[in-house]
Amino acid sequence: MKLIKKLFLVSLLPLTLLAEVSPKHTVEQLFSVQTVKVKQERVSHSKKNFGFVKADEARVYHIAPRFGGYVEKIFADKIYKYVSKGEALVTVYSPEVYKAKEDYLNSYNYTRSKKNKGMLKSAKLKLALLGVSDKEINAVIKSRNVSQNTTIYAPVSGYIFKKSISDGSAFNAKSQLYEIVNLDEVWVETKVYEDDLIWLKNASEFTVSFKSTSKTYTTTSQLLYPMLDPKEATLTLRLRLKNPSKELFPGMYASVVSKDKEQSYLTLPSNAVIRKDGKFYAFVVGEYEGEYEPIEISAKVLNPNTYIIIDGLSADDEVVSNALFMMDSDAQINGLY
Repeated sequence: MKLIKKLFLVSLLPLTLLAEVSPKHTVEQLFSVQTVKVKQERVSHSKKNFGFVKADEARVYHIAPRFGGYVEKIFADKIYKYVSKGEALVTVYSPEVYKAKEDYLNSYNYTRSKKNKGMLKSAKLKLALLGVSDKEINAVIKSRNVSQNTTIYAPVSGYIFKKSISDGSAFNAKSQLYEIVNLDEVWVETKVYEDDLIWLKNASEFTVSFKSTSKTYTTTSQLLYPMLDPKEATLTLRLRLKNPSKELFPGMYASVVSKDKEQSYLTLPSNAVIRKDGKFYAFVVGEYEGEYEPIEISAKVLNPNTYIIIDGLSADDEVVSNALFMMDSDAQINGLY
């Protein structure tokens, strides 16, 4: 085995310089060899993209009555007002609903002493199909009275994003009175390049942050839209985020960091690896003090400061981590390459 002896070049210094500094200090500062061990590390890679918050389309609800009528009193009177499920939105008068409630009460009175309740069931079903609430249907029988007005309630909790009625206005059947958006979960849509498709297949976690809050959101739920934008050569990646605190709103700017699965690597700092003629070398500590052996290794870049060691070294092997140009020169002089 050919080994490189530790380089003590103090004799090359001028005598006047040697007289000015102690030999011990000069050797320690100029020629001490530092070493580092090969480490076994678990590392994940990451990429950063940008996107925007968007409402979950499955959580957008349109309030469109199945009957026509006139607005009597508005409770949800402002855009972006938050309403809870079951909260009254508006009270209306509808001739169609009023007549259906009368028919229901008359059917109840007619069938009270009869075994066949088919007429009563049909009258109740008609009210249900018109969208009248169970609370209002039951009130007809309980009070034995028919109210002229009907109240429309919020089917879900959320924000009113659209409102198309005002006091006294008329509306037709199927007219959209409100749009309620539930933001308990939202989407973040981000643009990714076609070259990133392979990366996305290995990505296992996405961390999303926003300027408006210090909280970071983590998700694994993703959907890649099957459509490429030919102008930008990008695809749209959709992430689903839980938003229980209602801090995220549509249109907010998002920073998205994707990470792949952690993998185990043997690593060395970049200052412990030298590249010559397209090959990588490391100088392994020899059996005796001051002896170092150049070994060809297989390596690739992990990041600007680290190499992944694919072959040639094992975990805890000790190699030189400084003055590699001196080691390289001596190895060439001694014909070790």
